[in-house]
Amino acid sequence: MKKLFGTDGVRGKANEFPMDSETVLKLGRAAAHVLRRSEGRHRILIGKDTRVSGYMLEQALASGITSMGVDVLLCGPLPTPGVAYMTRSMRADAGVMISASHNPYEDNGIKFFGGDGFKLADSTEAEIERLLGPGHLDELRAVPDLIGKAARIEDAIGRYTVYLKSCCDRDSKFDGLKIVLDCANGAAYRVAPLVFGELGADIFTIGDRPDGKNINLNYGSLYPEKLAETVRERGADIGMAFDGDADRVIFCDERGQIFDGDQVLALLAFDFQARRALRGDGIVATVMSNLGLEIAMRNRGLKLYRTDVGDRYVLQEMLACGSNLGGEQSGHVISLDHNTTGDGILTAILVASVLVRSGKPLSSFLGLMEHFPQVLLNVKVSKKKPFADLPDVQRVLRDAEQKLGDRGRVLLRYSGTEAKARVMVECGDEVMCKSIAQEIADTVVTSLSA
Repeated sequence: MKKLFGTDGVRGKANEFPMDSETVLKLGRAAAHVLRRSEGRHRILIGKDTRVSGYMLEQALASGITSMGVDVLLCGPLPTPGVAYMTRSMRADAGVMISASHNPYEDNGIKFFGGDGFKLADSTEAEIERLLGPGHLDELRAVPDLIGKAARIEDAIGRYTVYLKSCCDRDSKFDGLKIVLDCANGAAYRVAPLVFGELGADIFTIGDRPDGKNINLNYGSLYPEKLAETVRERGADIGMAFDGDADRVIFCDERGQIFDGDQVLALLAFDFQARRALRGDGIVATVMSNLGLEIAMRNRGLKLYRTDVGDRYVLQEMLACGSNLGGEQSGHVISLDHNTTGDGILTAILVASVLVRSGKPLSSFLGLMEHFPQVLLNVKVSKKKPFADLPDVQRVLRDAEQKLGDRGRVLLRYSGTEAKARVMVECGDEVMCKSIAQEIADTVVTSLSA
């Protein structure tokens, strides 16, 4: 069998391997065996986004899990961080989210949380994958009187909504705050309007009519233009765009200017620092975060710890360095004081609270960090030879770093999912960025074809 788990669970085209019913049923069986924690009855919670294929995969997962003598709790459409919260809240053995995040509806995915609400360790995923091999599970299925049951949690959205509101400072009233919510026709379409409406905000919602096929289609965090346009039209104070499973959020200010994840991290880091709520000596971001964020942190006496791309790596480093704040440029933000994974709606509450406490518009925070021009090039490769073994590539990298000094940055890496090399160059001069990036890309192609 092909390797299933990637950097964020299992992904694929719906109704094709590995997102077909047969494979997902086996995945449910293997996960149920590995994740049940003690003797007696066990429970695994399942949530999903609004993709039409979610019905099929939910039933396949539930069938596999119950066949192993484990009960299933069905939450229906719920944001990924809601599944993490509900797993902890209901003392379940594990939680499962069926979603392909920001991908189009044709794709789907499955990601697991342990009973503590954290994503699984690589070793645990490897054990689940090992059991999918021929014969491993045949003798482990439950006898008839121990087969598990499935029950639907009718108030999952209500429970998660109450929890999110509890994360908002009691002194932070959103009365009169005009907010545009873009729910991407995804998992946030019911929760986000409920939360901000009950917190007193004046809300206008777009991307809140899911039909199973329009998730992320021209709405959500990948398409903030519609959000910005609506904010200007409605005279709103702030816009918030979630992705399909609502674990990330992108903002725009009252003028329609976009705030990405790096700018949000800067805003929250300085707010946490001012309120003495920041733990550790800095925050965590990935190698893709803008150089401007690193400089802004340094100017405030804070460190920026960098990790590989992926929120699971951000979380690992947060736990290692003792920070309670981290995230990605894409809009994933993790606040460990509140949840165990990136939570778009929670992040939106934290940002709105800053506006309310300060009495300032979001646009006034645009200058917290200098946004360095960033050029990204993807180069198709036929093989992935270590860059350290390519002398010409090493030479051009040294030359680039010498030109850029401490006001620029170069990153060269292979994609973890595609046959591509990724070149990223940052500096204050966009023309120089493009020139250096192109030279590195050309050298990589020449060196690998030799």
